[in-house]
Amino acid sequence: MSTQINIGLIGFGVVGRGLYEVLEKSPNDRVAIKKICIKNADKQRGLPQEYFTTKADDLLNDTDLNLIVELIDDADAAYDLVTTALSKGKSVVSGNKKMIATHLNELIELQKTYGAALLYDASACGSIPVIRNLEEYYDNDLLKSITGILNGSSNFILTRIFNDNMDYHTALKMAQDLGFAESNPLFDVEGFDSLYKLVILAAHGFGTLINPEEVLNYGISNISDFDIQYAREKGYRIKLVAQVTKINKNEITLYVLPRLVTKDKYIYSVEDEFNGVVIQGEAYDKQFMFGKGAGAHPTGSAVLSDITARLHNYRYEYKKQTYFTVPKYSTNHTLSVYLRFTNPSDLNLFNFEQIQERYTSKQNNYVIGTIKLDQLIKLKSTLPKRDLFLAYLGDLVNTY
Repeated sequence: MSTQINIGLIGFGVVGRGLYEVLEKSPNDRVAIKKICIKNADKQRGLPQEYFTTKADDLLNDTDLNLIVELIDDADAAYDLVTTALSKGKSVVSGNKKMIATHLNELIELQKTYGAALLYDASACGSIPVIRNLEEYYDNDLLKSITGILNGSSNFILTRIFNDNMDYHTALKMAQDLGFAESNPLFDVEGFDSLYKLVILAAHGFGTLINPEEVLNYGISNISDFDIQYAREKGYRIKLVAQVTKINKNEITLYVLPRLVTKDKYIYSVEDEFNGVVIQGEAYDKQFMFGKGAGAHPTGSAVLSDITARLHNYRYEYKKQTYFTVPKYSTNHTLSVYLRFTNPSDLNLFNFEQIQERYTSKQNNYVIGTIKLDQLIKLKSTLPKRDLFLAYLGDLVNTY
């Protein structure tokens, strides 16, 4: 890599502007944004007009630009831009977790073929350097699990519910007003954002490349006052948790679910828009990483970290794929869950192996029981449409 990084920046929204402002504060004079591609040329952005273009090719074909930084929301457009840049031998920094998780196998091959690097620490957990730690510090084969709160928007909403006694819709409106949640919040509250991040972490933690569509993600949009009261009475908090676990020497499993969390868990006290990640290994037990998972400057700083890493010619080596036997993704895994439902017929959707507890009333019913993960995956598209709420209580198998 050159001793000077000249950036072609694609996207100047919240994160793009955050990167610009963080870079303005940085003492590093070897990194500079030279050109910015935007969608709307008429929007006032407070920078000289010569910075901007509406044509991505102006950046992709400019030989003076030696790094493309892609920070747009559209996963399909991001895919076209990133693959084109890599094919031209230009290294890329990206924050688009959906695009990366969906196409990671192809993106790895493009890096090998054309010698360019793709870095994306900013795509998972904002300011927390999880990916690089999995690549470097946890590059042995002793990792047992990665568990975390990976989405700041849903965590902010749940914090307001449990700390301030807000109902879900009031807490969601506050998150939207403060810019933590989009006007259409489903990407966050239904667990898709956490899902894509988890797939990326699984690739770097265990070497396993998994299609996101084959993984269970279920969010918090159906949470009710009854669920919140139940959690409080039992001493729980509800968190939206993503987890990948090694269930034996040859298999891993992963899912994103609301979880009834007890006070003894690290993630119990992760609040507001913060993320928290617990990494568990054979020899080092549990290690906890905590930081802001959303916001212009925290995410912008993560992007800048990837940019400056390229000054040292850093690239991901995907070590788990190279040096170890890659475990297979398995859904043959038994979970203990809380299921609250209004319509008794909805219980028939679930093939419980065993029910340990049952409650019935005129308005609300719940069961606590054990069910196979693959049964829940079959219901993945149905669950959000039903008047029910599902939360995870724990594993019922011994993890390796």
